[in-house]
Amino acid sequence: MNNKKKNILVTGGAGFIGSAIVKKLVAIKRYNIINIDKLSYASDLKNLKKIENSRNYKFIKIDISNFKKLKKIYDKYKPEYVVNCAAESHVDKSIKNSKDFIQSNIIGTYNILECIRSDIYSNNSRRKNKFKLLHQVSTDEVYGDIDRSKKIPDENTAYNPSSPYSASKASSDHLISSWGRTFKIPFTISVCTNNYGPFQFPEKLIPMIILNSMKGKKIPIYGDGKQIRDWLFVEDHVDAIIKILFNKKYINQRFNISGNNQVKNIDLVKKICNSLNSLISSKPNNLKDFKDLIEFVKDRPGHDRKYILNSKKITNNLNWKPKFSIDRGIILTLKWYLKNMEWSKDKI
Repeated sequence: MNNKKKNILVTGGAGFIGSAIVKKLVAIKRYNIINIDKLSYASDLKNLKKIENSRNYKFIKIDISNFKKLKKIYDKYKPEYVVNCAAESHVDKSIKNSKDFIQSNIIGTYNILECIRSDIYSNNSRRKNKFKLLHQVSTDEVYGDIDRSKKIPDENTAYNPSSPYSASKASSDHLISSWGRTFKIPFTISVCTNNYGPFQFPEKLIPMIILNSMKGKKIPIYGDGKQIRDWLFVEDHVDAIIKILFNKKYINQRFNISGNNQVKNIDLVKKICNSLNSLISSKPNNLKDFKDLIEFVKDRPGHDRKYILNSKKITNNLNWKPKFSIDRGIILTLKWYLKNMEWSKDKI
C-alpha cells in the first residue's frame, strides 16, 4: 500500500454490499482501501478475488464488536473515511437469535464511533480536517411497515422498526446521528431498499429462488406472498453511496436509495421462474415448470407487508437514479448464478 495515499476503512467489506463497495473504491486508485470483516457465514473473500492483489487494497480479519482490536487497526491506518457495511442482516435469524444482531449492529457501531471520537479529540484538542466522514449503510426496514403507516417514507420520516434486525439497525443509525451532534463527527446515512445481484448469500430471496429451482427444491413463500418490496440492483446502490461519500455539501444528512422497482413477492418469484423456464430446457426432477416448486408457508412473526421509499432527495441533489430495471437486473443476476453454481455450492 502507498503510504502517501489517504485511507478509507470499510467494515464488513467481504459481505454482499460491502464487497461491491470495496471493488468500486479500489478502482478509484487515489485511496488505500482497508477492508475489515469477521468473515461470518455470509462473508466470502472469493467475492474480492479480482482485486485481492491490488496495490491499494488490504484485508484484515477482525470483528468490530471487539473494541481493542478495532482501535488498534483504526489507530494504525487513521482513515479519512469509514464506510460501515458490517451488519447481521437476515430478519429470520434475528427473530430466532437476536444476540448477534445486538453485538454487530449496535455494539459494533458504537465501537466505530468511539474509535473516531478518540482520534479527533486526541490530546484534548480537536484535530480539524483529518477525519472526513463516517458513512452508514442502513435499510428501509428501519421505517417499518408502510402498509400500516400509509405514508411513503422520506428522509424526515420517523423510524418505526418491526423486527430485532430492523430495531438494531435503527439503533445504530441513532447512535451515529447523536455522536455526530454531540461530538461533531461528520456522518451520512443511506437507507436502501432490497438489494440483489451477483455474490448475494443464498439465504436472501432472489438467490434462494434461483438455487432452489436448480436443485428442484421447494420455493417457500411466506403467507399469501403479496408483501411488496422495492428492488435495488447492487451496482446502482454502490454508485449512490460513492456520490454521497465524496460530496461535502450534505454532511450529517440521510439519503433514501430506491430502485423504483416495487413488486409483490409472489410476482417476483413467478418472474424468476418464467425466466428460468426460458433459459433452461433440461429441468431437475422432470419438472415442466419451475413455478410448480412454489410452496406457501406460515408467515413469519411481525412480517411487514410493504416497503417503499421516497428517494427524490438523492435524485434532485446528487443527480443519481437507478440504471437497472428489475427485468434487466434479474436476467443479469440469473445468468451470474447459473454460471457460478460452484460459488454457491458450499453455501446452501
